[in-house]
Amino acid sequence: MKEIHDILSQVKKVHFVGIGGSGMCPLAEILIHRGYEVSGSDNAESDTLQRIRSYGIPVYMGQKAENVQGKELVVYSAAIKSDNPELAAARKLNIPCIERSVLLGMVTSRYPKSICVSGTHGKTTTTGLITSVLLDAGADPSAVIGGNLPKTGTNGRAGSSDKIVVESCEYVNTFLQLHPYLAVILNIDNDHLDYFKTVDNIIHSFRQFAKQTSDVLVVNGDDANTRKAVEGLTHAKIITFGKGEHCDYRAVNIQDTKAARERFDVMKDGKIINEITLSIPGKHNIYNALAAYAVCDLMGIPAEQLQKSLKAFTGVHRRFEMLGTYEGVTVADDFAHHPTELTATLTAAMHMGFHNVWAVFQPHTYSRTALLLDDFAKALTIPDHVIISEILAVRETNTYNIYAEDLVKKVPGAVYRKTFPEIADYVMEHAKSGDLILTMGGGNVYQCANLIVDRYKSRQTAAEK
Repeated sequence: MKEIHDILSQVKKVHFVGIGGSGMCPLAEILIHRGYEVSGSDNAESDTLQRIRSYGIPVYMGQKAENVQGKELVVYSAAIKSDNPELAAARKLNIPCIERSVLLGMVTSRYPKSICVSGTHGKTTTTGLITSVLLDAGADPSAVIGGNLPKTGTNGRAGSSDKIVVESCEYVNTFLQLHPYLAVILNIDNDHLDYFKTVDNIIHSFRQFAKQTSDVLVVNGDDANTRKAVEGLTHAKIITFGKGEHCDYRAVNIQDTKAARERFDVMKDGKIINEITLSIPGKHNIYNALAAYAVCDLMGIPAEQLQKSLKAFTGVHRRFEMLGTYEGVTVADDFAHHPTELTATLTAAMHMGFHNVWAVFQPHTYSRTALLLDDFAKALTIPDHVIISEILAVRETNTYNIYAEDLVKKVPGAVYRKTFPEIADYVMEHAKSGDLILTMGGGNVYQCANLIVDRYKSRQTAAEK
């Protein structure tokens, strides 16, 4: 069998099992643009598959052994089970099989200026910000992002330059497949404890990620865990961002503006070099924007372009995504699924001038809910009203003996509704003109937001008849 570490130099025909997955399609797109013969399979039609086919990539519906005939490399996502017929056939035919994160590492290594964005919170927004600025500046980057950019309508792209911007996830140490030119560490928090067990283990993994970065580390100088992760490292230049006087890039003169948008000055080396206004709500986004500013400034993007692009950025799919206003009620959706993220998003929502904020929260995994229960309860005291759904199990069984009702009991006035239709019934019955309905969670709670929007639209259509 061919050596895995150098496999892309030895093959041309690559097959993706589950090619419609959000992490798979950007890699397929990059490989097709780099001259590889790409094919894929999936079990359900989607907009993503239509996009993939538009590049001339054949997609097989259903996963069958014959789909891998003649292929030289098979790529699979973490969601694909080991007894998948295509994987089984590939192994029988002695075709190398690699997990998606391994391929991401291989692809990223082929770009001299790889920018890998890590951190417990803010990765998708910051990756989107950097990509958008570079696109606006004509730098033509490739990108792999955890959410769709409004600018491109996709979560990835194949550019022609030497730059790639990659969202780099720490879960199960996936990001240790990457060896960036420049790495960003936004923050380090107590998440994925089902895998890491302790915060010290998380810090250790981020330190290893930092060690694998060749040239520049752009890190949050205000975050104690991040500082600990890079302490004493000398192999790469360390650039800090934050609000503290010790940071290389500082946000100063922070002002509140309408709808919780933020305005601040960027200070570098003791001098104010730019004034930034954001179109995305929340003070937490000052850090994301400051990280993006530092990276793009280091990449030589002019100050005027940075100012213009950061203001024009309206967010990424499922990051405080406004879905519309119906009967005076605004409906929005957000990916927040950790207490720190809930706190940041809900605080922003409460400063946007709505009469009442209705937070619909779907707890994500039993382990996270159990281990951070009191922190979730504290965060959910921020909005005016809270509706909590069933816990989404994802990859787990309930060995923690935790239930949604346990969280409901800890949040004064919170309401439990098991299903999305029941939640939609409740919140639409009680929300009034001038209110915000905000669905939140890392799972499929966006379907609840879409259901609420569809019901408002149906009501509007019926009223017009």
